[in-house]
Amino acid sequence: MAISVVLSELQRATLTRLCDTFVPALEEPDDPTGFWARAASDIGVPDAIEQTLETLSDEQLAGMRQLLDAVAAEGFNEAELEAREQLIHAFADSSPETLAGISALRAMTTGLFYALPDPATGRNANWDAIGYPGPLAGAPDVPKTIRPLRPAADGQTLEADVCIVGSGCGGGVVAGVLAGNGSKVVVLEAGGYFNESDFNQLELWANQNLYLGGGPFLTAEGQVALLAGSCLGGGSTVNWMNCLRTFPHVREQWEGEFGLEGLAGPEYDRHLDAVMERMGVNGDCSDPNGPHERLREGCERLGYDFRKIVRNADRDTYDPGNSGFIGYGDQSGSKMGTLKTYLQDAADRGAEIVVNCRAQRILVEDGRAAGVEATYTDSDGQTVRTIVRAPQVVVAGGALESPALLLRSGIGGPAAGDYLRVHPSTALFGVYDEEQRGWWGAPQAALSHEFEDVDDGYGFLIECPHLSTGTFGSSTPWHSGRQHKQTMAHGARTSAFIFLIRDRGHGRVTIDTDGNAVHAYRLSDEGDTRLFRRGLLELAKLHRAAGAREIVALGRKLPVWRDGEDFDSFLDAIEHGSLAPYEHAIFSAHQMGTCRMGSDPQTSVAGPWGELHDVGGVWIADASAFPTASGTNPMITTMALAHRTAEAVAQR
Repeated sequence: MAISVVLSELQRATLTRLCDTFVPALEEPDDPTGFWARAASDIGVPDAIEQTLETLSDEQLAGMRQLLDAVAAEGFNEAELEAREQLIHAFADSSPETLAGISALRAMTTGLFYALPDPATGRNANWDAIGYPGPLAGAPDVPKTIRPLRPAADGQTLEADVCIVGSGCGGGVVAGVLAGNGSKVVVLEAGGYFNESDFNQLELWANQNLYLGGGPFLTAEGQVALLAGSCLGGGSTVNWMNCLRTFPHVREQWEGEFGLEGLAGPEYDRHLDAVMERMGVNGDCSDPNGPHERLREGCERLGYDFRKIVRNADRDTYDPGNSGFIGYGDQSGSKMGTLKTYLQDAADRGAEIVVNCRAQRILVEDGRAAGVEATYTDSDGQTVRTIVRAPQVVVAGGALESPALLLRSGIGGPAAGDYLRVHPSTALFGVYDEEQRGWWGAPQAALSHEFEDVDDGYGFLIECPHLSTGTFGSSTPWHSGRQHKQTMAHGARTSAFIFLIRDRGHGRVTIDTDGNAVHAYRLSDEGDTRLFRRGLLELAKLHRAAGAREIVALGRKLPVWRDGEDFDSFLDAIEHGSLAPYEHAIFSAHQMGTCRMGSDPQTSVAGPWGELHDVGGVWIADASAFPTASGTNPMITTMALAHRTAEAVAQR
């Protein structure tokens, strides 16, 4: 594929040399698949990165060009492999700005090398070597059961009782409930509509089509990688189906401190029960794979809590062989997210759904909601102005985008965008004697609550993650090309454990001059940092107790522990390793709180039932409404609160 000229010939040569240093061709006597002899450039990684560079801002592209020029000026292109590796480390250590650039290139190179499919075969050349099967089958021919509305080419104005922005765990529920009550509903979804017939079980396709920002992207400071769904059904289309009810102590806090009436009692139980019943939540579709068995063994040997997860899976179509790919969309059709439940209910009852339609601002007249102004983009990239006139507007675009819509609209009050919580998370990899088959079975089938409340209502859960080869490659620490390949070559025998902390500290969402969301978050709260480091220690102990032969933490300069080495020294290293931006891989699949509910208009955006303090008829119904971090995978809490808010909207 031809690429635009964004780099000079020297810059392109330097980029290729960098890629082939991060992932070099190496001599290895036993190399049946050609894995060791294969360099990044052999499968087109530099070209793919240059295509990505085309999407950068002018300032970002200028910085990347400057970095490539500086690397070339040090004789990098002419140096031998070991010298090039030393130069990379020297550049990374030279300044925070240079570390950011080197880290970005390293992550793109190592991620693409293990995820980029060959156009002819649809498979990545390295999967056999790391023990990954790749897609099990082609996408099935399954008809789409929702017919989105396509706005007229010259623009269109729609009339509705309620306009809902976003179709995920919050917006989907509100659409289904209100359409069922007879309201005329219009749903605007910024992403596209995809179903089983599109889900090809490929990571890069999923990132580009199903996730906000094309997959994991960093906060403004570069410390946390954010992952959020952006398609019809939102996060419920791509999440890992962990159906946890809101913790009792969180419910009590939200009612007692923030005025969310009824949260601590049976009235909220009714909302939890309603959404779990509609999604068919059960414990019969949680088959444990190798990582979950290792987590169970570790917990049993240490005396820790361990329990099976209940999931929103249809027993009749559930297939454990396909379940390991659900982060790319569920090809089996078993996942009972909003796409198959509440959104389908809404469509069947006459709701109009518009996909690829980004809400620009909320229309306000006489201090009340009057509708939404949006931009629809067709398959050719042509944009169409779309207006929805409605006296009630429900904002449910997710905690990363909902506050940006309020800020573009000039509403929401002083707390709009503040109190971003992200459940900071990381992984430790354990390498075992036997194959782990982390790609088989549910990505999350069990977890440990042992540390959920170890600090006055705060703590962390221990779980297992979805196996994604690109994420595995990009998050694995890089000390040298050989070391990185050795770690990846153990992929079939590797299990990952993760933790997610209930964070006290918070970040903020703002908008840039173009009105686009800017996400700022630093892991700096003392209690959060203490929990994060405690989590690292506990994951390491669990791996060792389960029989791991090696343990890999995701810090840039952290050592690898191997059986027989001093374990206490390893624990000390990971406990005190740097958590600064680009020094340790920190992830977030749960974003909350940026339009939070509460009784105080100075510290919350919406009242206790979800309606904005400053504009009547505008409601918040997604995880941005959480007063604090939930401490649990947020799907069920989001849906229950949205169910509660939908009933409040219906009463207006």
